[in-house]
Amino acid sequence: MQVIEHRGFLLLLMVVTVAFAWVLYPFYGAVLWAVVVAVLFAPVHRRLLQSMPDRPSLASAVTVLIIIAIVILPLAIVATSLAQEASGLFAKMQSGEYNPGSYLQRILDALPAWATGLIARFNLTDLSALREKLASGLMTGGQILAPQALSIGMNTFEFVIRLGIMLYLLFFLLRDGKTLAGAIREAIPLRGEQKAALFTRFADVVRATVKGGILVAMAQGMLGGIAFWFLGIHAALLWAVLMAFLSLIPAIGATLVWLPVAIYFLATGAIWQGIGLIVYGVLVIGLVDNLLRPFLVGKGSRLPDYVVLISTLGGIEVFGLNGFVIGPVIAAMFMVSWQIFVTSRQEPDVTGP
Repeated sequence: MQVIEHRGFLLLLMVVTVAFAWVLYPFYGAVLWAVVVAVLFAPVHRRLLQSMPDRPSLASAVTVLIIIAIVILPLAIVATSLAQEASGLFAKMQSGEYNPGSYLQRILDALPAWATGLIARFNLTDLSALREKLASGLMTGGQILAPQALSIGMNTFEFVIRLGIMLYLLFFLLRDGKTLAGAIREAIPLRGEQKAALFTRFADVVRATVKGGILVAMAQGMLGGIAFWFLGIHAALLWAVLMAFLSLIPAIGATLVWLPVAIYFLATGAIWQGIGLIVYGVLVIGLVDNLLRPFLVGKGSRLPDYVVLISTLGGIEVFGLNGFVIGPVIAAMFMVSWQIFVTSRQEPDVTGP
């Protein structure tokens, strides 16, 4: 009878847990970022709590205000400017003022004879068709991305609601974080060292993904945007944001943006601009990751680059932009869980006679 009751309770526990997750699903992004920001700003909250030990609610409120001032407000300003710039750029592409196909044709016309011969050898002589495909692809991408940029303004009410939920949860996670973490730790049916490994790995990967990923990507995007602005390239902010997103991909990242621009400069006779952009891209943008990431994170918490690449792209495919964090976290939990399993199997069995 006790076995039936136990199994029945486990079934009830599973059902209500799934139902609760289903209820929270529409706001999973707000919950996710509340947890992520709480983990990142926990040291700031601890320092404030040391200065006001008897007022935990005030310390949490001040921490939330700091986050709004240094993170949310700047991001809101950048997002607004980005939406305006992206809409203007795509409108000019649709009107024909900017024709990406013509830029490709100028590069092809400037190619030396050996490069033209190589293209002919690989049966790529139909350059006009290639140019039209590129222009059509960019126009299609513009038609897809422009509504997304405009939706930032149209969905303002929904965004404000989700942001309010995130900040509300963030306040309580900061104030009651230790209590909640302790309750979750007690509920997990694992040994103490296994729980510690899981919690430590989760916190490390969150910090590595955000501090060592997003912050480094923002730095690379900013440096690339400054270079584009200095060279007079239109929509420098848009290209900076694109470089920041691509910088989350290991090894290549922002190179996918600035290298084609440098090649265009070289092919169209702007030799010094092309050489300068290549040198700047390699020595400044490219070295930011190697110099800044170890300082922000430390090498001990980093996942292998190939795991970061696959888990990040897979996370984006499944969860959208939130996958930048969810993908690497799932990958890290997968790896540490299997490490715990292998370690537990290698331990001697002490339950025998």
